[in-house]
Amino acid sequence: MIGQHLQFRGLFLKYFLVLFLAVVIPLAANGLSEAWFGYRDQRTRLEQLLGVEARSAGAKIQGFLDGITNQLGWLVQLPWTGEPDERRQIDALRLLRQVPAVASLTLLDGNGRERLYVSRIGLNRTESRMDRSAEVAVAGARMNRLWYGKVGYYRDSEPYMTIALTGNRPSVGVVVAEVNLKLIWDVVAAIKIGRTGHAFVLDGPGRLVAHPDINLVLRGADEATLAPFQRIREEIRRAPADVATGRDAGGIAVAAAATPVAGPDWTVVVEQPLSEAFGPIYAALWRTFGLLLAGGAFACLLAFILARRMTEPIRLLEDGTERIGAGQFGHRIEIRTGDELERLADSFNAMAAELAVSQERQERIAKLKRFLAPQVAELVDRTGDDDVLEGRRTEVVAVFCDLRGFTPFSARAAPEEVMSVLSEYYDALGRIITRYEATLTSFSGDGLMVLVNAPVPVAEPALQAVDMAVEMQLSVQTLIAGWRRRGYRIGFGVGLALGPATVGRIGYESRFDYTAIGSVVNLAARLCASAADREILADGAVARAVDGKRAVNPMGMRPIKGYDEELLVYRVAFADQPDAA
Repeated sequence: MIGQHLQFRGLFLKYFLVLFLAVVIPLAANGLSEAWFGYRDQRTRLEQLLGVEARSAGAKIQGFLDGITNQLGWLVQLPWTGEPDERRQIDALRLLRQVPAVASLTLLDGNGRERLYVSRIGLNRTESRMDRSAEVAVAGARMNRLWYGKVGYYRDSEPYMTIALTGNRPSVGVVVAEVNLKLIWDVVAAIKIGRTGHAFVLDGPGRLVAHPDINLVLRGADEATLAPFQRIREEIRRAPADVATGRDAGGIAVAAAATPVAGPDWTVVVEQPLSEAFGPIYAALWRTFGLLLAGGAFACLLAFILARRMTEPIRLLEDGTERIGAGQFGHRIEIRTGDELERLADSFNAMAAELAVSQERQERIAKLKRFLAPQVAELVDRTGDDDVLEGRRTEVVAVFCDLRGFTPFSARAAPEEVMSVLSEYYDALGRIITRYEATLTSFSGDGLMVLVNAPVPVAEPALQAVDMAVEMQLSVQTLIAGWRRRGYRIGFGVGLALGPATVGRIGYESRFDYTAIGSVVNLAARLCASAADREILADGAVARAVDGKRAVNPMGMRPIKGYDEELLVYRVAFADQPDAA
């Protein structure tokens, strides 16, 4: 046994030592050194870039706040008198029009009494003369001239901040403004770092003030939402350099830098995915991969030189592998050298036999899986009987379903959004159809046709079809809730009917489909077309078959397109999901 093991190692060592010493070591050393030095250079450039972008973003946020305070400064230029000042009210209303971020203004005289209050959402007040001198905003403005309050959340969603400003003389009073920070989104959204990098703003306690994704800001002080942003800020503070690495809210590895915003104690953070930041390094790795390919070609040349000493066995192996590669799995390679080559020929012969069996089985299963559930296809393959696919007359439940409002949605939405919705839709329904061992016969756009009880019969087809339809509705309604949060107005309806139909495979030699033909198919399609969002409509045959087992409620006689008389239509009851609107 030991001698045989050493014999098998001989040919392997010849190839391994030549290829390893001639190709692998030099290329690997070159690739590693290039990647290391490239990483250090790119890291330095990244720190410089993010530092500049952070300072630039901070300047833009500071400019946004300065623009508001400069406008407020015009309201504290002149001293107050004892009489009402209509001019100040006009100036305040004009400021609300010019500065959309300001939600309300309060003007106090030199004694800290309210003389004017204007608001976008509340009632205006004039000359209320309430004493507000003890308020924190007024005291802060008198002490520092310009005072920024803490960020609060209106109805736990939209961020607001109070800004108070006093004039150069006590007699001109104080102006207090409530600022809607949601409008900083326009400033933050315009900040781009590379192709996918962005900026966001945190206040002192670590709450999100601004982010390109406004939905994250509108979640208010939700700890789960804020945790990733607070974590990346702490990483930057602890980092010895100006740039730190971490993971953003989506779990993507990023490089980030930060800069403070004077006054409100904010921090502007800019981040860029590491996959983009180190793109040049990846390019270098691709170059190294190209060198490895070239080295592989060189290794093939060396292998050819060694193989010349074993001409006949190698020729037989080459001819045999070509035949096997061409699909001639019945071919066998005959080599009797007693060494690794003979063992290799035996392995090829065994592989050819296994490939022949595997190819036949895969082709059979692939053909069946085009229109059968995977478990049904496996069953037909194991039994070796595909007579169930031949044309016959049987009772089936035809199930049709499609999305409501999909046509106008697809006309308005971008192609990527349409394909994303369809992908989620088909993925959810496909799993359900497979689990219930139903047969998907066709789908077009957002519509599907499914058969139950064909080609493989089930014990209670109507009951199984109703349960499948209910699970389809529940699953798709969960998707619809998410789609509606993204602004897509889409619904989902299902129709099913029970009755005899002609089922079987149709087509031509290179393309077959399994389908059903009969009035039950047309009726199910018409019921589906009549079903509104969240509805499962069934005919009388289905209702009678599941009576007492599932809740099915009559909806009265309805005219059905293609039928001379009105038909009694039933609605399948199921637990409603929360409204996603």
